[in-house]
Amino acid sequence: MDWKILDSEGQIEELKRDSFHRPMVIFKHSTRCAISSLAMDRLENGGKNGDEGFTPYYLDLIRYRHISDLVAREFDIFHESPQLILLKEGKAVYHNSHLGISYDDLVSQL
Repeated sequence: MDWKILDSEGQIEELKRDSFHRPMVIFKHSTRCAISSLAMDRLENGGKNGDEGFTPYYLDLIRYRHISDLVAREFDIFHESPQLILLKEGKAVYHNSHLGISYDDLVSQL
């Protein structure tokens, strides 16, 4: 999976805008959590075909907790870690966390 890094607050508005043209995905990853690493592996192993039909963003929520908090507020989603959020037309249309995160489930929401 070709992750783009989410590391600035201004990117949130870009993600909203871009989600009108292509689904955007935010993966909130805790670099200190084994379950988060497992969830990331599940996403990466599922998405080896190249273009998955969405643009994936990676958010290191330990380093950028303030951005993670902003994502929760902007999309009216309770913060969890790890967490996967699918954006379409400027809104969060799907989210899941922990072991509920799977590539196949994500793709079924597209």
